[in-house]
Amino acid sequence: PTGGLHLGNYVGALRQWAQLQDSHDCAYSVVDLHAVTLPHDADALARATRATAAAFLAAGVDPGRSILYVQSHVAAHARAAWLLACCTPLGWLQRAIQFKEKARVGGTESASTGLLTYPVLMAADILIHDAALVPVGADQNQHLELCRDLALHVNQRFPNARLVPPKGLLLEEGQRCMSLVDATVKMSKSAPLDASRINLMDAPEVVRQKIKRAKTDAEPHLEFDNPSRPEAHNLLSIYQTLSGESKAQVATTVRDMRWSEFKPLLAELINDTLAPIQKRHAEISADPGMLDAILAKGARDAEERTGETIERLHNAMGFLPRT
Repeated sequence: PTGGLHLGNYVGALRQWAQLQDSHDCAYSVVDLHAVTLPHDADALARATRATAAAFLAAGVDPGRSILYVQSHVAAHARAAWLLACCTPLGWLQRAIQFKEKARVGGTESASTGLLTYPVLMAADILIHDAALVPVGADQNQHLELCRDLALHVNQRFPNARLVPPKGLLLEEGQRCMSLVDATVKMSKSAPLDASRINLMDAPEVVRQKIKRAKTDAEPHLEFDNPSRPEAHNLLSIYQTLSGESKAQVATTVRDMRWSEFKPLLAELINDTLAPIQKRHAEISADPGMLDAILAKGARDAEERTGETIERLHNAMGFLPRT
């Protein structure tokens, strides 16, 4: 829960999470333990955690069909992370791309140990659920591979652990949004320019202005899949994803349009998509007791689900069983 969620989070993950509930037994967590691997505002963390949970619900996560909880409310996450960290070769973590990138900003000496062991906590998040499938984007493959390798490594050392090496359920790669100011990079909540993203809670006029000012080019026609025109491809792809039309249908729709005609059309489509999410978010936020009850039940359900796995790992590693 660092920063607000944006349109890229919705089309790339949240919307697909909601759809997965129709066919899978799902558990979703607001990963607040991950949020403290970098310097954070202690006064804002709880507020951001609640806002993220409310956004998950508003985007379609159904607590009647899935488990929704806060990561730090379930002790098995931190407990498993320590046990797994003690089994993880240091070299595996030092090669992690995310650590290299984030440590480069402030320097390795000042980077937290938590940043280095972030992938172990991520593996713990998965393995304590005995999860067979994990919804991931292509850029998360390295973390999933480490999780699988770690499960196999632990099982080899401690056969009774019986950790489940998960498989990736690849989220639809076409359903992602790139930055509105540089379409060669993904839309990001950590990007310094707010104009680079559409936040889920942006007001309609804010959306219109951001799309109006989104980077384009001087070409008069609109087209997909031209490597020299990433901004054109990005805006058209967002339209395609939200409209549900095929690429050919979108191409027909915009065939005779210029940017001055297409951008208002895209802005209104985005606003139509966000309106029910924002309405539901406001309803949830207005009833903090309901949100607390959902998260409390989710934590209880998650504790029940993960309890057997963490005890199995604990005992397999030779600790004195608790009686």
